[in-house]
Amino acid sequence: MTTPPTTCYVYKSLRKRDTYVYLRERDGFSVLPQDLAAALGELAFVLELRLTPERKLARELAPVVLEHLAERGFHLQLPPVDPLLE
Repeated sequence: MTTPPTTCYVYKSLRKRDTYVYLRERDGFSVLPQDLAAALGELAFVLELRLTPERKLARELAPVVLEHLAERGFHLQLPPVDPLLE
């Protein structure tokens, strides 16, 4: 049995470079913890995405994003870690 696609909405932080938030509902910012929302600042809509566990994403694993959307209503994508800075 195939999992039906989940529609999610992706926003980028205008304050934090390369930081994105996936939301289960369009403009559903109320699910974000207050301190996280304050740290991210203004969020700009990037795209609407139909997500399945099999879908390939550039920096995230689709099953993890789907799990976070189901449990919390959002998924936070942080910038990649530079191995030279570790």
